Amino acid sequence: MKEALAVALGQEVAGLAPIAGGDLNRAFRATLGDGTAVFVKTADDAAPGAYAAEAAGLRWLGAVEDGLPVPEVLAVDPDRWIALAWVDGGGRADEAALGRGLAAVHRAGAELAGALPGGRGAYVLGPLTLPNAPRPEWPAFYAESRLLPLARMAAERGALDGAGVRAVAAVAERIDDLAGPVEPPARLHGDLWSGNVHAAADGRPYLIDPAAYGGHREVDLAMLSLFGAPSAEFYDNYDEVWPRAEGHQQRVALYQLLPLLVHAVLFGGGYGASAARAARNYV
Repeated sequence: MKEALAVALGQEVAGLAPIAGGDLNRAFRATLGDGTAVFVKTADDAAPGAYAAEAAGLRWLGAVEDGLPVPEVLAVDPDRWIALAWVDGGGRADEAALGRGLAAVHRAGAELAGALPGGRGAYVLGPLTLPNAPRPEWPAFYAESRLLPLARMAAERGALDGAGVRAVAAVAERIDDLAGPVEPPARLHGDLWSGNVHAAADGRPYLIDPAAYGGHREVDLAMLSLFGAPSAEFYDNYDEVWPRAEGHQQRVALYQLLPLLVHAVLFGGGYGASAARAARNYV
């Protein structure tokens, strides 16, 4: 890793120390010869193209005027690792800035539901690769390229029982009625739990670890509330930039179904049962 980084960055790597890196990756703090710190992450089971996809997603999200900052991509090996500019953390995230910035990112949009930064063909989420044929209609995309494939994967891994699979299939059957008012595709982070909002030392919220694509903005908002509790200040500022659509409260579990199924596939445990309960709210 040190040798590969040195070649990619054009500078000696004086040190490489492991740090906390989440559930799916190993992370390191690299120190370059001039003292610059670099964040590096890698995984033995990363899907092909995973780190190229992450780099493209960071650049896509970070290109939005009045959006949210992202760490600069310094170098990437498409299948093996990514190196990012180090962003000192430890501050308390500015919830107002997060709300305004996320709404601006969402509103920047995407060409189609399922559109990927850089026009890549496969959608990569950690070690998973999902079908991803972009299409104009969000409801059909959500059902056919997210819910149904993930339900099958979860069932194959023994994480979702037959009743759960049938509940997800029933949601997919009703998706046109459930998905909410028609909106232009949003520019999604795609894996927006609270741990993927990095508060810099000065409180600026950075987006990290994206699995970006074009889709419904309530996917990001639902996941943010699944593994965290955004404040009223966050929502007030989000709505100032792009007010949420009527009935959004009733769709939270519908869009939390996606990350619950992903977690059922990756981690098992009680996530399959939680996904089944979410689905049964709509059947």
